[in-house]
Amino acid sequence: MAFTPDNLARAREIVARYPRPKSAVLPLAHLAQDQDGWLTREAMSEIAELTGVTAADVLGTCSFYTMFKRDPVGRLVVSVCTNATCLVTGGPEVLASLGHRYADDPEVTVEEVECIAACGGAPAMQVNYEFHENVTPDSAEAVVEAYKRGELEARTVSGSRR
Repeated sequence: MAFTPDNLARAREIVARYPRPKSAVLPLAHLAQDQDGWLTREAMSEIAELTGVTAADVLGTCSFYTMFKRDPVGRLVVSVCTNATCLVTGGPEVLASLGHRYADDPEVTVEEVECIAACGGAPAMQVNYEFHENVTPDSAEAVVEAYKRGELEARTVSGSRR
């Protein structure tokens, strides 16, 4: 079983809110990812069963959205923008620095992302969907370390508040 008993009850409540059960796929995916930190195959199968769609439908829907992780990730997901404005203001350098620094840290997953709509504060990154702008390799590392120490509150990997 993918959902804990409490989350299975929540999942059923979520499905009941929608006139068509398949409309609950995305909220259930967020619930599953908040529970486990990523979307397991078991979770996608259970979501399919709860919503009356196929597991392939759930995978197809969830794979479209980059916020759903289909492989295990660290407690902190650091998303560094390297699109247009961030590209020319240092995004790739921030990405390379963080990627090197946290390569062996299971608590931190560093990923390259396309535009995060923070061009006015480029280069920009997100830590579990919290924006940080005008970062440098050093300031970006300081931000991640502040999250690790608990000085900054991290949302869940899905971006929900705990």
